[in-house]
Amino acid sequence: MHFVNAKGILTGGKGHFGMNIYRGCSHGCIYCDSRSRCYQFTHAFEDIEVKQNAPELLEQALKTKRQKSMIGTGSMSDPYMHCEEKLGLTRKCLEIICQYGFGAAIQTKSDRILRDIDLLEEINRRAKCVVQMTLTTWDERLCGIIEPNVCNTQRRVEVLEEMRRRKIPTVVWLTPILPFINDTQENIGAILEACAGTGVKGIICFDMGLTLREGDREYYYAALDRHFPGLKEKTIRTYGNAYEIPSPDSTALMHFFRAFCREHGILYEPEECFAYLNALPEKYAQMSFLDTQQENDRL
Repeated sequence: MHFVNAKGILTGGKGHFGMNIYRGCSHGCIYCDSRSRCYQFTHAFEDIEVKQNAPELLEQALKTKRQKSMIGTGSMSDPYMHCEEKLGLTRKCLEIICQYGFGAAIQTKSDRILRDIDLLEEINRRAKCVVQMTLTTWDERLCGIIEPNVCNTQRRVEVLEEMRRRKIPTVVWLTPILPFINDTQENIGAILEACAGTGVKGIICFDMGLTLREGDREYYYAALDRHFPGLKEKTIRTYGNAYEIPSPDSTALMHFFRAFCREHGILYEPEECFAYLNALPEKYAQMSFLDTQQENDRL
C-alpha cells in the first residue's frame, strides 16, 4: 500500500454523500468492476492507495454543513479490507460522522465491521446507520474461489444477524451473479432464505448476471482459466464482447427473486432500496448547525 494526501473526501450531494477512504482492494474477487480501466488507476489494484488525511478532510467538510445527511462508503473499495485493521481510518471517519450527527451507509463483504459495532450502534441511535453486505455464493468452496481473500457467505450472514440483534438495519447486494457458475435457483434461494432469516430491509439486484469492461474482463477471464477450464471460451461464444452478461436463466431467477421478496416484505426495487439508504429521518436532517454545536459542546 501507499499513502497520499487527498484534496477532498466527499462526493455527490443532494441529501447524501459518498466517501472512499481507500483505492484498490485486497479481497481478490474475480469479478470486481472497480478494476475497470475507466476508473483510471495509476497503480496496481492490489497496491492500496490510502487517503491518510481522510479523517481531517471529513471533519472539515462536516463541521460547516448545516443540513444533516447520509454518508455512504464502500462503493468502490471495501472500507474493511485487511489494511483497515492496522490503519483504523474507517473507524476514525465513523467517529467523526457520529460526532457531527450524520448518518452512515456502509457497504462491505468483511466481518471486520464487527470491530466497530459499538460505533455503528451509536450512529444509529443518534441518526441512522445501515450496513450493506454483499452476498453472491452460498457454497463455501465456490465462495472461496470467487471471493478468495474475505470471509465466506455464512460468516457474513452471522454479521447480518448481529446487526439485527443490535437493531441496526441491513441491506444486501445480491450481485454479481456469474453465468454458468452461481446462477442457480438453489444458490439464490439459500441466500434469500438467509436474508429473510436475518430481517434485512432490502436486497439490491439489478439483474442475474454481471458486467464486464476493459480491465476487469481480462482479470475475470484469467480467473476462469485457472478455476473453470473451458468456461472462458463458452462465455465468449455466448456473449461475445458484450458489457452486460446476463445469466441464461436471468428471467426465471429474477421472477423467483421478486416473488420471494414480495412474500417476505423485503424491498427489492433498486430505486426503493437506494431511497431508503439515502434518507435520513427528518428530525435529524433538519437539525441546525447551532444544534450540532450545542451537542458537540455537551459531549
